[in-house]
Amino acid sequence: MGVRRVSVDRLLEQPTGRGMVAIPLVLILVITIVDIRSPTYVHLGPLLVIAPALTASFAGPRTTAMIGVLTVAAQVVIAVLHGGLTTPNHLAQILALTVLSALVVFVSALRERRGRQLSRARSVAETAQLALLRPPPRQIGPLRVAWLYLSAEDETQIGGDLFAIARAARPATRVVIGDVRGKGLASIGEASVVLGAFREGAHRYDTLPELVSALEESVCRDLEEVADTEHDPGEHFITALVLDIPDHDQQAEMINCGHPPPLLVHGRQVTVLHPRSPTPPLGMCGLPGPGHRTDPFAFETGDILLLYTDGVVEARSPAGEFYPLLDRVASFPASGPEALLRHIHRDLLAHIGAEPGDDAALLAIERTSSRRHLPHIAGHSLNHQLPQPHASPSSPPPAQ
Repeated sequence: MGVRRVSVDRLLEQPTGRGMVAIPLVLILVITIVDIRSPTYVHLGPLLVIAPALTASFAGPRTTAMIGVLTVAAQVVIAVLHGGLTTPNHLAQILALTVLSALVVFVSALRERRGRQLSRARSVAETAQLALLRPPPRQIGPLRVAWLYLSAEDETQIGGDLFAIARAARPATRVVIGDVRGKGLASIGEASVVLGAFREGAHRYDTLPELVSALEESVCRDLEEVADTEHDPGEHFITALVLDIPDHDQQAEMINCGHPPPLLVHGRQVTVLHPRSPTPPLGMCGLPGPGHRTDPFAFETGDILLLYTDGVVEARSPAGEFYPLLDRVASFPASGPEALLRHIHRDLLAHIGAEPGDDAALLAIERTSSRRHLPHIAGHSLNHQLPQPHASPSSPPPAQ
């Protein structure tokens, strides 16, 4: 997904830009004619400064300078035809108009320069986000995957929510979804710790408890270095849900580290997979834990596993009601993971009635009858640019 960068001057090359330039030109013409036809004691020339000031609101410094020159020329014409060029009043008006036009051009140039810097910064930020959060494949092993990411912070593709999918050393798929305490760009560093540890350990560790222990060790070791303690001095931790889904066994397992429980869609039945052995979130290093014990569950062909972050279920309507994800999923028609996320996406935005107040991520995984295995792939979240007011549903459609 590329960043579209269009300078203000280039907008003038478009039909809308050329039409806008006609407005200050008409203003100059009208003010000049009215001033010339007015009595000599009426001076409308100072109003000409409106033309370059208006031009600077939609055009670049070159176009603004051109309008400024025409404005000063119009004032000279008024002076010649309306009392004499050398009168003190007209000389003062010409000088003042020249200075004001030059200041407007300077401000326009400064704004355009800052706009280019902001565009470059956004491009760099987007590249970094894409490097950190790579979208998961649509098919990995016997699993079909769809995803949706809504960022609460404008001009960003990601925030504090994360998810990733990777192949294990044996015929299985490892999945993680997590939520950093906090939101927006400040939490990306903390998310990167979990994602890096997951990528490294997904194919290295044979069992799920070993993988989660490695994630916990990495977070406890590195979280303090990447956490934004200056702007957020509170506790820093990451809720996470880690799953192991074998290719040839319909018995999957999960470890829930303080994360919202996933939903299992089996035909028309939707089940909440509450953990029987919950563990604290990652990063609670000083707390003694019961150890990482797996919770097995049946994940059969045709089932859809819906993973999500608390930004979904804690989204409030204007009346203050939380989004009822379980009830809504149960009411949607039976469909694949892509259609399911499209239903949720439209319904969630309708429920909120505005842009999301928190980062939100969803991952839908369907077990198919396919036994085709793909090479080791690790992927991550990346939100689509969606039709306003916010980002678009998920996985299969390519990013805009």
